[in-house]
Amino acid sequence: MSNTKYIGQSVKRVEDKRFITGKGRYTDDIKLVGMTYAAFVRSPYAHAKVLSIESAEALEMPGVVAIFTGDDIKASGIGGVPTGWVINFRNGDTMKEPPHPLLIATSSTAKHIGDPVAVVIAETYAQAVDAAEAVVVDWEDLPAVTDAFKATQDGATLVHDSAPGNLAFDWELGNPISEVDAAIEASAHVTTLDFINQRMVPNAIEPRSYIGHYDEATDKYTLYTSTQNPHLIRLLMCAFVLGIPEHKVRVLGPDVGGGFGSKIFHYTEEALVTWASQKIKRPIKWTETRSEAFMLDAHGRDHVSKAEMGFDAEGNVTALRIKTYANLGAYLSTFGPVVPTFLHGTLLQGLYTTPKIHIELYGVFTHTVAVDAYRGAGRPEATYLLERLMDLAALEMGKDPVELRKRNFIPAFDGVEQPGYQTQVALQYDSGNYHGVLERAVEMLDYGNFRKEQKEAAQNGKLLGVGFSTYIEACGIAPSAVVGALGARAGLYESAQVRVQPTGKVSVFSGSHSHGQGHETTFAQIVADKFGIPMEDVDIVHGDSDAVAFGMGTYGSRSLAVGGSAIVKSIDKVLEKGAKIAAHKLECAADDLEFAEGKWTVKGTDQSISFGDVALTAYIPHVYPEGLEPGMDFSSFYDPANFTYPFGCHIAVVEVDKETGKVRLRRFIAVDDVGNVINPMIVDGQIHGGLAQGIGQALLEGAIYDENGQLTNGSYMDYAMPRADDLPMFEVDRQITPCPHNPLGVKGAGEAGCIGSTPAVVNAVIDALWSGGYQVKDIAMPLTGERVWRAMQNN
Repeated sequence: MSNTKYIGQSVKRVEDKRFITGKGRYTDDIKLVGMTYAAFVRSPYAHAKVLSIESAEALEMPGVVAIFTGDDIKASGIGGVPTGWVINFRNGDTMKEPPHPLLIATSSTAKHIGDPVAVVIAETYAQAVDAAEAVVVDWEDLPAVTDAFKATQDGATLVHDSAPGNLAFDWELGNPISEVDAAIEASAHVTTLDFINQRMVPNAIEPRSYIGHYDEATDKYTLYTSTQNPHLIRLLMCAFVLGIPEHKVRVLGPDVGGGFGSKIFHYTEEALVTWASQKIKRPIKWTETRSEAFMLDAHGRDHVSKAEMGFDAEGNVTALRIKTYANLGAYLSTFGPVVPTFLHGTLLQGLYTTPKIHIELYGVFTHTVAVDAYRGAGRPEATYLLERLMDLAALEMGKDPVELRKRNFIPAFDGVEQPGYQTQVALQYDSGNYHGVLERAVEMLDYGNFRKEQKEAAQNGKLLGVGFSTYIEACGIAPSAVVGALGARAGLYESAQVRVQPTGKVSVFSGSHSHGQGHETTFAQIVADKFGIPMEDVDIVHGDSDAVAFGMGTYGSRSLAVGGSAIVKSIDKVLEKGAKIAAHKLECAADDLEFAEGKWTVKGTDQSISFGDVALTAYIPHVYPEGLEPGMDFSSFYDPANFTYPFGCHIAVVEVDKETGKVRLRRFIAVDDVGNVINPMIVDGQIHGGLAQGIGQALLEGAIYDENGQLTNGSYMDYAMPRADDLPMFEVDRQITPCPHNPLGVKGAGEAGCIGSTPAVVNAVIDALWSGGYQVKDIAMPLTGERVWRAMQNN
């Protein structure tokens, strides 16, 4: 491999050296002079009134530095944590946005288990925990509601008095409901599915950790935080919570051990340790326990839906009608309102030409922890709904699920010669070839032989099944003007600064934060390739609000499509200026130059000047173009023209044990189209991780609250995560349909595996049961052996 051709190469991740040698630096690794430690006093009830808080005795315990209660926060006039998105009611009424206080004050009510009422700060963490246990809170236990549908029924306990019916908003999208009703009514066949897309616990490998540090000498604050978006946290905390000028706050997101969306949320603890550090004039560290992570990290999914898909006699989809209750938890998280609406409803076209679509959705408060983005965020829920309907319809109508999809697919289009595809649910897809990924996946499966094997297995009393899932997602979010019109309280662009040093080395400052995605490698590949320099000459800086001008962080598979495009914009500016310097040095016009392999060359000659020589000239401008500024340092903001739309086809093959219901995943095939690929190894790794997560939802995972609002499986003894021996060797391939509107032609790969895999596995189990004569329409996820067995017995 040439030392300057990096795009498209599986370069090993440069950041992994420090991770696999234990040299990563996470927030909990940081030790500051005078550090203190925090522990919280939390509600043991899902819904309870705080009658009194007694902390005097705890304050006298060894090592205790300070105790702050909700009454202190209330007296300080500190605001609550805001949401980042507004979804108003269909009738125009404003979204209900009850306050989300940092600590619950006396006479107020805790609204989910773990809601904090006090924070104890001590010299050691153990001393803080001991003193927190000595704080006496008198509670009045109250009834709780945890189910989104039940919370909307008459007589349900209210989570917030200001939100009647426990509704934050109601919302609809698509064609007029009268047209959809008529199309459903006229359909030759209607497939109906009532189902739950269960609540998920994110389980990032690194628990949340924060350090608040107030420097009295400079009157400045530093927050170290395990976040996915340092600048966004600074903006929300300064402007909406603490009222501190932004220039007095530095937010650092060092190495972060995974997020999956759960670390987008601006958590109350971030603001609290920052505020309290000023009160005690010492740094304060808080790192959650794994139990707190289960209980308090923003959860994902949790939809209760009824979906109906109509077909004509030939199998063409005529209409789609959906009603969904989305559980938002007790408080609105940063992205909570947008996940079930514009990140879900807008994807209900799927890959199909469905002419009439309507979704009606209710955003519901319950006495559970807040729901926010969780890998895929709304798009897995949409894909699950569509793909379950499609496979079930094929079974009901006696049609082949592959042929049924092909019949209804949107024809291929490139978004350049052919226009983008305008859906019935607001979006315009950028480019796609949906038949291509399905046909490749079916080829890898050897579909014809599989069906023969399935029949033979059924004759021998075995249950084999195959499940298909074709998906599309919206990534790279998105044009700021569009998301602003849809309720976003921030722009969704990205920034990047490219600084060429005098020696030709390059520092890149990116607003996209890396917490496992491999940005330090992928971004460096782009820069090195474009400049024709070794990757070792490129340094990627991120996660520091003082070093990086601004950034919107990493989520929604946006880093490469948006952050990478911002880098390319700055690269182009460097090359444009470099050409002027090179032309001056070579005594020619800039238009007469071409740049390749790290040097500018006069076209048709062997006269050239290297990238390094031009960089040095920019900083030692003795022989230099008149009027041109010295230096080589450019910043750019990139605001996309549209979302990007990765898509793909996933196929699962399972065997179901007739006696126990246990599901064994025998094969999993994934053919994804994520646009152009910078590092195939990293993309494959992201696909693999997503597959494991999506399969985990299908077969193993799910948060369970009892009727009192207690999380009954909040530990690894009770919450099942997928392990290596639960998974087959993944068979992955890809198709490339470049994105037509960003300079890299990339679409995003971080969430794809998690979106297509879940319905593929469930469809495979249902197919296996039908092959044995069990005409089961649905089994609630996760598909444990017990649930599958019961479904067979009840059939």
